[in-house]
Amino acid sequence: MAHVHREVDGGGPPPSASPAGPPASARCAATHKEAAWDTAKLLAAGGVAGSFSKTCTAPLARLTILYQVQGMHDTRMAKPRLHMGELLARIVREEGARALWKGNGVTIVHRFPYAAVNFFAYEKFTRMLTNHDEDFDGPPPGGYGLAGRRLLAGGAAGATACSVTYPLDLIRTRLAVQRGKGYYKGMAHAFGRILGDEGVRGLYRGLAATLVGVAPCIAINFATYETLRAKWMHAHPEFNAPTVGASLAAGSVAGMVSSTATFPLDLLRRRLQLEGAGGQKRRYNGYLHALRTLIQHEGFRGLYAGIVPEYVKVIPGVAISFYTYEMAKRMFNCEQGHIR
Repeated sequence: MAHVHREVDGGGPPPSASPAGPPASARCAATHKEAAWDTAKLLAAGGVAGSFSKTCTAPLARLTILYQVQGMHDTRMAKPRLHMGELLARIVREEGARALWKGNGVTIVHRFPYAAVNFFAYEKFTRMLTNHDEDFDGPPPGGYGLAGRRLLAGGAAGATACSVTYPLDLIRTRLAVQRGKGYYKGMAHAFGRILGDEGVRGLYRGLAATLVGVAPCIAINFATYETLRAKWMHAHPEFNAPTVGASLAAGSVAGMVSSTATFPLDLLRRRLQLEGAGGQKRRYNGYLHALRTLIQHEGFRGLYAGIVPEYVKVIPGVAISFYTYEMAKRMFNCEQGHIR
């Protein structure tokens, strides 16, 4: 803000005669425009990171989903379970290599806004919590309070992003598990069929289970990555940013820790999302009933069905996402955020 200089001895011109720069309204408009542009750049950075990461790991993501749901309706795949290589070969043989990216278009349609909101919300929630702690003399950086802020900000960001984009995630899941012609002919067709078969509530089937799994998963993701990143930066003060290897390693560990902790919740989410798909009879009466049914028919090992391809997907996926986000922020010149 421009400040008007006023002479104490009265020899200077009156304040009204001094050039005061642009009107306050113009300065305010410029500030809002700059803030909007910074917001757009942060959203774009998150969207690019999420989309690129998902495209790189799309075949593995489809394998994970097929493993998670093969105990529901498809007895050919349920007994015995196919190994990753066998399942990949079967998909390519029956549907062609392009089928490994089946549903990736709707995945990107979902992932771009999801990742954009997720990273942006994390930046904002972190800033809010940091300012709150500073106002009330919070603990110093590096203490327990910092880890708590990261967990809270990550959980809130994940819940926000999930709630905003959930219908797209449900459609993506149903398209990904189809083989052959399938019941749904595309994203728009699936949207219409779900509305017609199940109503608006069908678009949010499994949301509660999703939120239960997503919030802690994203919280652990962000907290683990930023903690490892901060420790590396503290040990290597000569660097202004982590090396490619350090960033990818931190992202890989973060993804594996969060996936191990929350994978059973994600598996239940997938199965609840598929309830009623293609006009089939519903099998579960809710989250707890799904959990009991799964354990009864598949044992406790069934809670981790697909964890191996999940790990194989997560190692590059989360790493690529975090690293791409940092690179995109530098490219878009928006490094004022908390992940930097």
